[in-house]
Amino acid sequence: MENGGTSPSAAAIQLSVEKLKKIGLDIFVLIRPRAGNFIYSDMEFEVMKRNVLFCKEYDVDGVVIGLLTSDGKIELSKTAKLVELAQPMQVTFHRAFDYVKNPFEALEQIIKLGIQRILTSGQQSTALEGFGLIQKLIEKANDRIIIMPGSGINSENISNLAELTNAKEFHLSAKKRIKDFNSKNNVENLENEYFLTDHEEVKRVVEIINKKG
Repeated sequence: MENGGTSPSAAAIQLSVEKLKKIGLDIFVLIRPRAGNFIYSDMEFEVMKRNVLFCKEYDVDGVVIGLLTSDGKIELSKTAKLVELAQPMQVTFHRAFDYVKNPFEALEQIIKLGIQRILTSGQQSTALEGFGLIQKLIEKANDRIIIMPGSGINSENISNLAELTNAKEFHLSAKKRIKDFNSKNNVENLENEYFLTDHEEVKRVVEIINKKG
């Protein structure tokens, strides 16, 4: 969570399948080999392909990918290969979408690739700031693909965002900072701070959305 998310370990994927399938939750795994930009080397792409195949082997429901070119376009060839390898899993194109130069061209390309979902903040820092583009993307998509708002979503703004965009799915990390305290010298150890998902916040958001129907 500190760097926007990277691929989880094999053990984390296996445990997620074991625990969450029992209660009927679908599992979508992020395929991102490192933090930083979304322009990947051949070696990084090999890692991504193997992670996709691993997810398929362990009965994951979907993978989340995003690959760009240096000039701000969708990396069509490599993306198509990952989509092919992922079948029959669903594929989501993540917030790499927010860095493309022409979002409507990218929308059509992603649809043509057979991807089921785009995660976007509307090319702004938060989904609420980018609601205008999100709304236009949903209209342009016309139910051919799911447009999922994400970034900065919480229990205080989810209802407003849903009304502004008419989106049907939403993404949030609901992260909270965990502070580590070094009792030996009575000083906060900032290097050991980390984030965890706040399950109570997730519960609040789900309750709000369910009430809206």
